[in-house]
Amino acid sequence: MDIDYIKEFVVTAETMNFLEASESLFISQSSLSKHIKTLEKELGVPLFERTTRKVSLSDYGVTFLEYAKQIANLQYQYTTALINKTENIKHTLTIGSIPIMTPYKITDALIKFKLENKNFSINLIENESSNLKELLRENKCELAFIREENDDDNEFAKIPYTSDKLCAILPSYHPLAHESEIKLDQLKDEDFLLLQPQSILYNLSINACKRADFTPKITFTAKNAENIIDLIGKGMGVSILTKKPIQYMANSRVSIVDITPKISTPIKIYYKKEKSLSLAAKHFINCIQLPD
Repeated sequence: MDIDYIKEFVVTAETMNFLEASESLFISQSSLSKHIKTLEKELGVPLFERTTRKVSLSDYGVTFLEYAKQIANLQYQYTTALINKTENIKHTLTIGSIPIMTPYKITDALIKFKLENKNFSINLIENESSNLKELLRENKCELAFIREENDDDNEFAKIPYTSDKLCAILPSYHPLAHESEIKLDQLKDEDFLLLQPQSILYNLSINACKRADFTPKITFTAKNAENIIDLIGKGMGVSILTKKPIQYMANSRVSIVDITPKISTPIKIYYKKEKSLSLAAKHFINCIQLPD
């Protein structure tokens, strides 16, 4: 049984998307499908339930996944041990990241990789998503954690990392502050405080309001969310922001309320499609893909 096929199964089981999984694994979608079928044939059971609309784990797949994760972790551990033992050359990996790293555990991932890999060093560049894409184009960084705005960046390969969602930030005394979720059009008469117009979150917020059939009345834009939260707590309006970072910043004077329907905003690892990744970059991605 090919251990690489087992890792491919784990990645596919976590994404539930053969295209995303194949991009993460640097293989074609057809090759991934063939490998999974080979694995299923060797095991004698179907691991996935396949329909024209979605993929889900079979009961056999759920059982096998627990053991497959252990095998994938062992593979990373012995590969790391062998690299540390045999590689005499120091490798430097330049990684870009959006400024908000801690809520998405990007810093944790970088520290884990650095501690486990003595022959790899990391140069970290913090910047906005649009600037990080330019750095990738100019080969000034090899990988970058970027908030995906749309699907039209065909020049980049993207590896799923984590996801967040937009939420409403309201003064704690607002009539809707204690709701578990609200629809955006319930805020159509409010004053909106948003991040600056050139930011991805500004565009996401505006587009979300348009889909809810209203144009927000924007009374303030800011470079950072801390100022927005402070003003909301003092009754200056409401906002739309990403939930994970705001949970770090929020205080008792504001309420975080989920928006329905859910508006997701994925964070992905970008790299240039036509560029062959270095040993350090491939090993970092292997580290990121390890199951919890």
